[in-house]
Amino acid sequence: MIEIKKISKSFGKVNALQNVNILVNKGKIFSITGPNGSGKSTLIKSLLGQVIPDKGTITIDNDSIKNKWEYRNDISYMPQIIDFPANLRVNELIEMIKTVRLDYKYQKTTEVELIKIFELEPFLDKKLSDLSGGTKQKVNIVLTFMFNVPTIVLDEPTSGLDPVSMIKLKELIKERNKAGVTFIITSHIMSFIENISKEIIFLIDGSVAFDGKIHDLKKLTNKETLERSIAELMVKKNV
Repeated sequence: MIEIKKISKSFGKVNALQNVNILVNKGKIFSITGPNGSGKSTLIKSLLGQVIPDKGTITIDNDSIKNKWEYRNDISYMPQIIDFPANLRVNELIEMIKTVRLDYKYQKTTEVELIKIFELEPFLDKKLSDLSGGTKQKVNIVLTFMFNVPTIVLDEPTSGLDPVSMIKLKELIKERNKAGVTFIITSHIMSFIENISKEIIFLIDGSVAFDGKIHDLKKLTNKETLERSIAELMVKKNV
């Protein structure tokens, strides 16, 4: 269980997060959405230890993450933008990530299977600079999912993906979730969130505008889709 209690974070005069509370139970797919600048990335980076909140606490299984790093071994993180040296080849990058993590949770069969699923075989010997944005995102997926960890954090995972690859990603998420993996996903694609998740948090200006089940949000706003429900919330908040 991941519990975020009353965390706040400011960058100068900008309040990126304001008194945010979140509870993510094990084995759930938890989605975070909101307009640009709403605090999604700051929230994720706080969980990963990349940003230190000014106030509040973050615990995993009732154990604070403050001044600790070992817990990161149990989390795979897929950033929105893959930021590695452009002259690296795909197969070199995969080997580098395995070496850096020195992680017993790596599974060779999973790596091979993922490369096949996302049809990356022809690109393994190509440099990252020669890849399209969509292909880089597929590489990003392999790097994230080739480790057998209890928690996976995905930041805008559908960015650049074609419709077929997006379906494959959804199937992969659902498959891992059935095996007990907890997911925390940020996305601005409402149809994607609605298809894979039952619980959502909606951020506006660093504050929680809604936290609960998608079904309850649609009832609250009297809308048939998540997209229309979110739009209704934004209108009410004058966003």
